[in-house]
Amino acid sequence: MSEVHFEPISLLMRTHSRELGIPEPEREFRFCDDRKWRFDFAWPELKIAIEVEGGVFGTKDRVGRCFRGKAGRHNRATVEGWRVLRFTPGQVERGQWRDPVMALASGN
Repeated sequence: MSEVHFEPISLLMRTHSRELGIPEPEREFRFCDDRKWRFDFAWPELKIAIEVEGGVFGTKDRVGRCFRGKAGRHNRATVEGWRVLRFTPGQVERGQWRDPVMALASGN
């Protein structure tokens, strides 16, 4: 997450959320009381989260470590009823998060 500049993405997601008529997502939402795990963006009332994967284009070893670190967190979130969507920064900027979030929010 530290490699992604979130302010422009956050502003874009807030704007798109208003256009879609859904609440604005919470940034850095802490979803696990006994860990410091956070989602990049979350709609807690819907239990929908978005993770923006900034390290997908790093070295093989670095990407592998990042995946291993996030796997436990994502599995825990799933067990707790969260639906976690993963996107690259470019996908978020192009608005490719909107249809999946709307489908989940409407129960499809």
